[in-house]
Amino acid sequence: MIFAGLSAALVAMLSCQRFSNPAADVKDARFVVISQVYNEIIWALGAQDRVVGVDLSSTYPPDVKKVQTVGYHRALSAEGILSLHPTAVINDGNIGPPQVLEQLQSLNIPLKQFTAKNNSIDGTKALIREMGGYFHKEQAAEELCGRLDTQMAASLESVKKYTDRPRVAVIHFGRASNVYLVVGKGGDGDGGAAAQMIEWAGGQMAIETQGMQRLTSPEILAQANPDIILVTDFGYDRLGDPLPEIKALPGVATSNAAKNNRIYRIEENLLMYFGPRTGENIEKVAAVLHQK
Repeated sequence: MIFAGLSAALVAMLSCQRFSNPAADVKDARFVVISQVYNEIIWALGAQDRVVGVDLSSTYPPDVKKVQTVGYHRALSAEGILSLHPTAVINDGNIGPPQVLEQLQSLNIPLKQFTAKNNSIDGTKALIREMGGYFHKEQAAEELCGRLDTQMAASLESVKKYTDRPRVAVIHFGRASNVYLVVGKGGDGDGGAAAQMIEWAGGQMAIETQGMQRLTSPEILAQANPDIILVTDFGYDRLGDPLPEIKALPGVATSNAAKNNRIYRIEENLLMYFGPRTGENIEKVAAVLHQK
């Protein structure tokens, strides 16, 4: 707890520093961008030409994978960041470890965060517009927001055709802690977007607790007894023979999902955060949940 508190305080202190690269200087910048949603929005805006580094969790669009990576967002490499000679590190505040932030501060490399938070559709649109203003892509930002609204309306209408409401558990691999996590109902914290996406897609969350918790006890999934288990892509792909190995995780084997082989891989970028594609992603999640 002390470590987490110090980390949060350090991030807040650095984020409050005056950002020395105003929007007028974006064309001359070299950005390292550490945030899944920030990177997705930057590419959607067509503002990616000044991005020289990204974190490992940023996987959409596919072209983002061609950019040099600097580590996982909570386990960053100072050497990797510094080797790219960034003029700024753009991040959403969920970064670490503290010693890397201290090193960046000592070298006067600015950290940039945007004020708007993608914890809702309205918040996501506010973030798109804020980033559009920063990158001089205001028109593109408005087009993205309009498209998001249109796709949301279409998807929510489309999923009405599904009459079943399967109970869904989401298993996510935490790369910073190297453990499997189960995602519960949440507000603005970890898991909140996944829970809302499941609801919008015509399912219901099987895990009642908020946020994420380590999958260390069989009781967590055994008591929830989900009809479907979704495993995000990194955690699924790291297993040599995914289905048997997932069934071997605590509590999975006794669930209805395991008995009926309704354990599915899902891209993290479809489910775990709100972004410019959330409207269209609802139908993609629904297609996974309601497949026969």
